[in-house]
Amino acid sequence: MTAPAASVEVTGVAGVAAAALPVIPLKGLRGAIARNMSRGWQAPRVAMGVDVDVASCMAELTLRNARDGAERMTFTTCVLKAVALALREHERMNAWLLDDGIQCQPGVHLGLAVALDEGLMVPMIRDADTKPLEELARETRELASGARAGKLTPKAYQGATFTVTNLGMTGIDWFTPVLNAPQVGILGVSSVREQPVVREDQVQISAVTTLTLVFDHRAIDGYPAALFLRSVQEHLQSPQRLWSAA
Repeated sequence: MTAPAASVEVTGVAGVAAAALPVIPLKGLRGAIARNMSRGWQAPRVAMGVDVDVASCMAELTLRNARDGAERMTFTTCVLKAVALALREHERMNAWLLDDGIQCQPGVHLGLAVALDEGLMVPMIRDADTKPLEELARETRELASGARAGKLTPKAYQGATFTVTNLGMTGIDWFTPVLNAPQVGILGVSSVREQPVVREDQVQISAVTTLTLVFDHRAIDGYPAALFLRSVQEHLQSPQRLWSAA
C-alpha cells in the first residue's frame, strides 16, 4: 500500500513561506503595463545601438541655460528634438503596425516615458518636430509633472507615433526597451559619461551617450532603421541644427 504524499510547503527567498509574501496584483495601471509589455514583446524586434559624442551638445546646452530668463532645457530635450527631426526624415519609423498593414503617421507625436512609483506612464508631445527646444522643454516638464500628479486626461496618453525612454539618470551604459505597440520603434537613452574618443587621429576624453533603437522588423528592415539612428546621432552631434530647425 502506497503511503500518502507528504504536504510540502513552498518557500520563497530565505525560506519564507510563499503564501506569506506580498503579491502585487496585475490590475489597474500595473495590469495595463503588463498587457502592453506582453504585446510589445511578441513582436519580432531587433535592437541596434550607437555611441554618440555629445560634448558639443552639452556645451551648447550649458551656454543657453546660463542666459538670464532662459527656459531651462535638459539633455532629454535635445534628444527629443533630434528624434523628432529624424522621424520627419524617415517616415517609415514614424508609423503604426496595424492588423491590415503599416500606417505611416502624418504627424510626429513623441511619447515620453515617465517613471511613477506605481508604474510607467507615457504622455505624448504632439507635433514635436515643429516645436523649438524651449517649448519642448516646457511641455516635457508639464507632462511629467501632470503624469506624476495624476492630472493628465486619457487623451494625453493616446496617439504617440514613437517613444523615447531615458534611464541616463540611473547611470546605466545601455539597455533595450520594449516596444510600445502599435508603434514600430522606441529609443532608449543611457547615461552621459566621459570616455575616450578619436578626433583628427588624436585620442581625447569626451562626453558620450549610447542610444539603443528597438524596432519591429515586420514594419521596417535593418538598413533603413540604421539610417534613422544615424540621423538622430548626426543631429545630436551638430547641436546648431536642434536650435535652428523649425
